[in-house]
Amino acid sequence: MRAYWSIALAGAAILAVTMGIRQTLGLFVSPLNSATGLGIVTVSFAMAVGQFVWGAAQPLFGAVADRVGSAKVIVSGALLLATGLAITPLVDTAFALVLFLGVLVAAGAGAGSFSILIGAAANRIAPEKRASASGFINAGGSFGQFAAPPIAQALIGAMGWVAALWSMAVAALATIPLAFAFRRTREESAAAQEPSRLGEQVRQAFRNRSYWCLHAGFFTCGFHIAFLVVHLPGEIGLCGLPASVSAASLAIIGLANIGGSLAAGWLGERHRMKWILFWMYFARAVAIAIYIASPKTPTTFYLFAAALGFTWLATVPPTAGIVGKLFGPRYLATLFGLTLLTHQVGGFLGAWLGGVAIAATGDYQWMWYADIALALLAAFANLPIREPESPRVATQPS
Repeated sequence: MRAYWSIALAGAAILAVTMGIRQTLGLFVSPLNSATGLGIVTVSFAMAVGQFVWGAAQPLFGAVADRVGSAKVIVSGALLLATGLAITPLVDTAFALVLFLGVLVAAGAGAGSFSILIGAAANRIAPEKRASASGFINAGGSFGQFAAPPIAQALIGAMGWVAALWSMAVAALATIPLAFAFRRTREESAAAQEPSRLGEQVRQAFRNRSYWCLHAGFFTCGFHIAFLVVHLPGEIGLCGLPASVSAASLAIIGLANIGGSLAAGWLGERHRMKWILFWMYFARAVAIAIYIASPKTPTTFYLFAAALGFTWLATVPPTAGIVGKLFGPRYLATLFGLTLLTHQVGGFLGAWLGGVAIAATGDYQWMWYADIALALLAAFANLPIREPESPRVATQPS
């Protein structure tokens, strides 16, 4: 039990920092645009590249973690994340913005994110406790999403956006001592010396229809989340509401997802995970449709954020859980990381096309309609999954 809590608490704390930082980046879109003069489309493109790189980094760092251990990957990621955040305020070209904000920041956050942390936990925690551990770690990321936006907004107001980014760079370095909990055990070190079957396992996964269904659902999930993280502050501004509503809405998303993540972990030990995913994605489509039809007041945005927040990152534990059920925990960091790569391909399109939409039409109306359609696609993409039974869900329909 001690190992469970040391891994779960350290993982939750690391994810709170990395996801909290990522959640605040939308607050810097307007200051970056004004300071650099590069234009909203260029800034959105840099954010979009970051969405893709964060996803691409996870299977790559996952493969490295499977070989050299998660602790070294987490430390390397903290250094990349801090460097990118520290240098971003100094850039004045599109290339430099993409390099430091879109690549270094995103890659560093990816090295301390879901696939690394949940993959390490799955290899050290008993199978019947993996879903709850994933939910707990995930809740840490949700807490970071709740706490970081108002803190970042307060720092921007008190010290300016440059000092705010530098403060987050210092926070990123705080994850380094937490990596101690992920040092390799003797058993893991011995397993790493065995001949690698990673290539064979990846090929097997991509021949599995259920694995492709997870990718399809996660792609649309990424589109939805990235669009909202980057452009929700802009949507709120278009409605004539102050920046404080943006920060509060982002914080509410994180707060609501603490409950959603813990609920997803608890439900994953008792019910078919594909049904959990179906209802989460379907609920998102309903929430967006209600938002479109509602008056745009602060209360509307707060309720909208709460509804979306409950499912926000709560899709991660059941998705990782199904991957683990299908292929086992040995290469979970890599195989789940590949689903996150697909997630972030969707994220790239959500962040970038949001900028294209606002530049072309002056609002996000068509993006909201696309978001509803994709949320429904994500819901129904999970139904054909052939999820293996576990003892506690054997009575559930497949």
